[in-house]
Amino acid sequence: MRIASFAAPLLGLAALSGAAPALAQQKGDVLVRVRAIMVSPNESSGGVQPSFPGARIGVTDSYAPELDFTYMLSDHLGTELILATTKHQLQGRAALAGIDHLASTWVLPPTLTLQYHFLPHAKIRPYVGAGVNYTIFYSSKASGALKAAIGNTDVHLKNSFGYALQAGLDFDITKRVFANLDVKYIDIDTKARLTTGASVNRVDSSIDPLVFGVGLGLRL
Repeated sequence: MRIASFAAPLLGLAALSGAAPALAQQKGDVLVRVRAIMVSPNESSGGVQPSFPGARIGVTDSYAPELDFTYMLSDHLGTELILATTKHQLQGRAALAGIDHLASTWVLPPTLTLQYHFLPHAKIRPYVGAGVNYTIFYSSKASGALKAAIGNTDVHLKNSFGYALQAGLDFDITKRVFANLDVKYIDIDTKARLTTGASVNRVDSSIDPLVFGVGLGLRL
């Protein structure tokens, strides 16, 4: 998995950092990070049933700010709440490839992870995490191209509950401010419902994005 390939060099970099002076990260600390993220779906879908069984649905990448809060339960263990929202386009694939923009939707995937911090007292501090995610889809709208092709259509995507995996590192800039690199894999599965008059089509889709982030943090 790409998460494992991301975590390995982080551990190597931390080992090379030696015992560089740093303010100890310890139990009771609150870490606040602001990241710029890229959400890159690894999407797959079934057919659009029953009208377009040979069609598939794709999901575009998106960029957004992200805010997260970590509370250190011990020197090595922390729990992180991750908050961000992104807008994505749904694209036609296979039999619907002629309609590049089918619909758009906003995605709010609050995620809670339990992290293990390998070197909490070092200048460079790698971590890994695992947790849960609940994804909310809102403000979903059919595109003009889809409406022109099949008529006025209401789009609804079912919310999703899944797991999340995480790896990253913090690098001290000052005693309280640090830089951060982070990558997450989020399990997101949804069912889209397209209602056109009396006709209802449904499609199952796995979005499963990798979320790449870079930013700054503050130790409170």
